[in-house]
Amino acid sequence: MATRVRGCLLLVLLATAAPAGALRFDLLSGHTKCISDDIKVGAMAVGKYHVTGPDSQTQQQLPDSHRISLRVTSPYGNSLHYAENVHSGNFAFTASENGDYLACFWAPDHRPPATVAFEFDWRSGVSAKDWSAIAKKSQVEMMELELRKLEENIRSIHEEMYYLREREEEMQELNRRTNSRMAWLGFLSLTICLSVAGLQLWHLKNFFERKKLL
Repeated sequence: MATRVRGCLLLVLLATAAPAGALRFDLLSGHTKCISDDIKVGAMAVGKYHVTGPDSQTQQQLPDSHRISLRVTSPYGNSLHYAENVHSGNFAFTASENGDYLACFWAPDHRPPATVAFEFDWRSGVSAKDWSAIAKKSQVEMMELELRKLEENIRSIHEEMYYLREREEEMQELNRRTNSRMAWLGFLSLTICLSVAGLQLWHLKNFFERKKLL
């Protein structure tokens, strides 16, 4: 947020009181305005905001000073939505923590100071079901992200299985080569032993013949 923030106006919106419509706020450039909502775990929350200009100006006709930034955080400080220097936007999420969720708006610092008017509609719980389109879009994006994670996990498992299969084939080939070499070495050892025994018998026969013992 801007380093020149002079104050933070905290407005508490009760989740049990469904708003009749968007609330209008005036935000001085260089300042911050925060809005909180007590949301229970598992509850859907949706929000919509846009800058309004004098004399029915469209967003394209608004000056650069009429822009706002927004950050939505959970009770434990996790960022759920962030937008910087925009004219409008929306967000949707399912609460994973109990407590006060903060939506803090701030406007860029200008000289001379400018007042930015914007409307903000934040709904949670039962009242959030009115914005099914936003909620469905958010849920589809979350589901798409989860499916991509699962796809990556499955791909990683397949690669690991292929690697293990290749290693198994290499081990089997090594075992076959080792068994073949052991059989060849055994045959060679037997041949050498028989050859040595034959030479010994031939030598003894010649020795006895020279001594006329045979």
